[in-house]
Amino acid sequence: MADHHPTGIKRWLFTTNHKDIGTMYLWFSFVMFIVGGSMAMVIRAELYQPGLQFVDPNTFNQMTTMHGLIMVFGAVMPSMVGLANWLIPMQIGAPDMALPRMNNWSFWILPFAFTLLLLSFTMPGGAPNFGWTFYAPLSTTYAPPSTDFFIFGVHMMGISSIMGAINVIVTVFNMRAPGMTLMKMPLFVWTWLITAFLLIMVMPVLAGAVTMMLTDRHFGTSFFDAAGGGDPVMFQHIFWFFGHPEVYIMILPAFGVVSEIIPAFSRKKLFGYASMVYATASIALLSFIVWAHHMFTVGMPVAGELFFMIATMLIAVPTGVKVFNWVATMWKGSLTFETPMLFSIAFVILFTIGGFSGVMLAMAPIDFQYHDTYFVVAHFHYVLFPGAIFGTTAAVYYWMPKWTGKKCNEKWGKWHFWLSMIFVNLTFFPMHFSGLAGMPRRIPDYNMMFAGFNELASIGAFGLGLVQILFLFIVIKTVRSGEKSEKKPWDGATGLEWDQIDTPAPYHTFDTPPKVS
Repeated sequence: MADHHPTGIKRWLFTTNHKDIGTMYLWFSFVMFIVGGSMAMVIRAELYQPGLQFVDPNTFNQMTTMHGLIMVFGAVMPSMVGLANWLIPMQIGAPDMALPRMNNWSFWILPFAFTLLLLSFTMPGGAPNFGWTFYAPLSTTYAPPSTDFFIFGVHMMGISSIMGAINVIVTVFNMRAPGMTLMKMPLFVWTWLITAFLLIMVMPVLAGAVTMMLTDRHFGTSFFDAAGGGDPVMFQHIFWFFGHPEVYIMILPAFGVVSEIIPAFSRKKLFGYASMVYATASIALLSFIVWAHHMFTVGMPVAGELFFMIATMLIAVPTGVKVFNWVATMWKGSLTFETPMLFSIAFVILFTIGGFSGVMLAMAPIDFQYHDTYFVVAHFHYVLFPGAIFGTTAAVYYWMPKWTGKKCNEKWGKWHFWLSMIFVNLTFFPMHFSGLAGMPRRIPDYNMMFAGFNELASIGAFGLGLVQILFLFIVIKTVRSGEKSEKKPWDGATGLEWDQIDTPAPYHTFDTPPKVS
């Protein structure tokens, strides 16, 4: 028996158990969240007042680059994969993920990829300093030597993501319990299935872009070098063909989480289940034809601008369907406001604000004014922080009793929520105004007229960072000494996964397939 149930460090190194792997993904993503967040603290400290105070411009650029890369690839994406590992087998009645050894490998690639990325700080010339979008020729002709570490790190992250996505697809198609048809699956499973297809389609595109960067740097090619017949704008097309679906890769699983939590605390079935599935699929399909809305200012033909403008505004329709369905689910429900529900409602409200500013940015003539200002920074942070990160946080609070057999302290959870809510708005809302007034992104110094908004944003950012330490405290306290959870911890919570087992055991497998109503 001991061979099958290793203990200590071996358990975590060699585990093929979906719960252990999910746990490792979630802890890894939290560590990266703190690392990326500390870089954001450096950025906000520098921008607290005009004038250079803490770091020189090159260090500032390194911080903005690494903050973006670590938050996207190290914090948000692994957290969603961690949720997938924990929840998908439970929700479809499978004993584990379909490809457990590949599952282990896909996780253990990540620490090495990010070690490679962080080691770039120790190299001559410092870390990459060309922005998280690594536009050529900044990232090819003028980049520091550490760019090669970055390229290999991105390749490793991509391999990990593709393996995770294959695992999800194979599990969902082959391991559903008898009677669990596709249209009976919980929405979280649906959103992750669609996300997995997006990952498989776009990660090779990113791999192509960084490989072309590598050959431009070292092998005499000139894909992105105009002097050799290449085109720097082609880099932007390739990058954003990956980059826009990537945005939905980060947010769709959070849509699934919220679609599970809101019905549970509204004591109602989700309004419009089928329309939610179709809306998610529509968003995924449309995400492939809107990439150049990031590029209105490169001088594309007016017909191109019109196409990308209309396609981008069109994507607001299925997104609006989802928001409508969440609100309709709450309408006349027996609502209670436990911590997961509070985070989910905040998700809906603040994500919608991010959506509105997205529609503004979708309009080509207006985008000419907003492009590369802090308005864009405000927009995507409203989508990603109250979106992806609030979604993950809500999931942790909601499923923690399922995972550990213990409930989080509601009082502390509510403190975490309200402080996060205050500080996230204090941080990112003023950025809309500084952006509208013309403050450009990615600069370490600025005109005195922007000082007030930046001061507010910096105070908010430091508050937001400290509050996440409270979240860490809550999670550790729950795991170590939390109150024992009853079998159905949330009164009236719906969903197959609550009916499986009393308390999760680390190596539990189902003796009989779960009953599906």
